[in-house]
Amino acid sequence: MNFAAPPFRRFMALVLFVAATIAIRRYGAAYGLSAYEIRMAGGACWAAAIYFVIALLLRSRPRQQILIVAAVVCAAIEFSKLSHTPALDILRLTSFGAGLIGRLFSWTNFLAYAAGLAAALGLDALASGGLRLPFGKKSRGRRR
Repeated sequence: MNFAAPPFRRFMALVLFVAATIAIRRYGAAYGLSAYEIRMAGGACWAAAIYFVIALLLRSRPRQQILIVAAVVCAAIEFSKLSHTPALDILRLTSFGAGLIGRLFSWTNFLAYAAGLAAALGLDALASGGLRLPFGKKSRGRRR
């Protein structure tokens, strides 16, 4: 059985999370969110968007493999913030670069990425026709 969500649904989820990231970063302060809350919510949406980019590229792979690849990509990009080369620093000074790879390393970003990846995994499972129990366990239902 193929439990992958249709590519159009994954693309629409990607658009949703990119729009949410932009909206949070642009209007979060106007709605009373602190800078920390904006950074965490933006990071979660960014990680979810990374998940759906990977899901679109690896259509035939199970969600668990997509999740692992997306987590590795998020971690690699976060650790790349520790590297300072002239080209990367120039890219980070632009709005596009700051949104794509960020500027400052923070361990707390990993919590935001975990939340975003969990949300993306859940949404992807719902888009594919429902959630399944992990590791092939079957629900027993209610006992009478």
